[in-house]
Amino acid sequence: MRDFIQTFLLCVEAFFLLYMVLYSSFLFLSVTVGSSDLYAARRRNRLKNELSNDYYLPVSILVPAYNEEVTIEATIRSLLALEYKLYEIIIVDDGSTDRTAQVLKDAFHMWKIERPIQRRIPCQPEEEIYETRAYKVPITLVRKKNGGKADALNMGINVSTYPYFLCMDADSVLQYDSLEKIVRPVLEDSSVVAVGGTVRPCNGAEISNGRVVRYRMPRKLLPCMQVLEYDRSFLASRILFDRFNGNIIISGAFGLFLKSVVIAAGGYDNTTVGEDMELAVKLHVYCRENGRRYRIRYAADAVCWTQVPERLGDLCRQRRRWHIGLFQSMMKYRSILANPKYGAVSFVSYFYFLLYELFSPYIEIFGVFATLLAFAVRLINVPFMVLFFGIYVVYTAVLSLTAFFARIHTIDLKLYPSDLLKAVGLCAVEVSCLRFVMAWVRMTALVGYRSKKHTWGKIERQKISID
Repeated sequence: MRDFIQTFLLCVEAFFLLYMVLYSSFLFLSVTVGSSDLYAARRRNRLKNELSNDYYLPVSILVPAYNEEVTIEATIRSLLALEYKLYEIIIVDDGSTDRTAQVLKDAFHMWKIERPIQRRIPCQPEEEIYETRAYKVPITLVRKKNGGKADALNMGINVSTYPYFLCMDADSVLQYDSLEKIVRPVLEDSSVVAVGGTVRPCNGAEISNGRVVRYRMPRKLLPCMQVLEYDRSFLASRILFDRFNGNIIISGAFGLFLKSVVIAAGGYDNTTVGEDMELAVKLHVYCRENGRRYRIRYAADAVCWTQVPERLGDLCRQRRRWHIGLFQSMMKYRSILANPKYGAVSFVSYFYFLLYELFSPYIEIFGVFATLLAFAVRLINVPFMVLFFGIYVVYTAVLSLTAFFARIHTIDLKLYPSDLLKAVGLCAVEVSCLRFVMAWVRMTALVGYRSKKHTWGKIERQKISID
């Protein structure tokens, strides 16, 4: 029996060695490429090597909302502060049970109108439509029966009047120049059908007229660790995947789409909780199956500030939902895997998300149990194991800090000394502790997921500071 366990553990050791070498190499390459691209973009901006501001794409901004009375007014006011000329704002109240609609009607003096809606994509029926034209751009509020976030976005697409739409969350704030920067890839290349932006936590930040006037790391430790995690995630894979048209996820908090292609592809899928990733993968499939020349881009300098959970329970619910959405999208489009028709999207992007996102929590938890088994039968070199884990923590922490400081420097944010110490101190904790907690949450995410696949997934909100 001992010989069998020893052979088994040797196989596990070989697998994890290969797994970690591939992951660490990918992470190093992606962070290096991402940081290089950010600094190159910053130099171009300083040299004014940009497209003229006289060119504007008409954009419909869609804001799906469910029980967002705490944050919705601040979100809409931030949209009115955008330095952009041609856009409209459409809020879709998806059957809220709080004062979301009333807050909007009172704050922006909206009145009820009668307006026919052409249903190019199926969605739940509207109940009331309100509008105001008292501001620099028209604001429309649609109240409808509850159908989930994807259904609310489909309603927003049906209501919108412009050829491009931008989706964002009701607890988020766009930076003053984000709309200008996220449309830039479309102006550069007419084949672009979607563009993803960068999402950064706004917990602790003070924002005025779309500008960050004071940036501090969040007071609480949990959102602090998420700041490091977000920067590593958005800097790591997305810039590298952008090099070969390989991004298969656009964050639901901030993404631009060509409406005609989205409608032709069938819109958002309201049977999944991961509508953002599902749509991005669907666009890859639709364009390739129909022989359409296309690009799905990532605009690293287009920033959306969003609230991240400050309580562990809220974070667990959020990450459980994300993992369910990932599972649904990967399974729905599993024909992409090892399919030459999809090129690097199949052999790099899909494989990466399959191995290092969907399966990673199972692999990591399995590794923990294998380590405990080896320790129990005295087949483990404890000093070597401690050294190996220490190297892993330090390596990942250094890459996290590289991504974090690259973000801070390239968007001209000033960091206080206490925040610097907090970032350095917490990066190792995030990698060695929070990562494994989230791995357990993601591993158990699929238990009973079918009964909750249409729910929004509520977390506690705080008022956004936009003085």
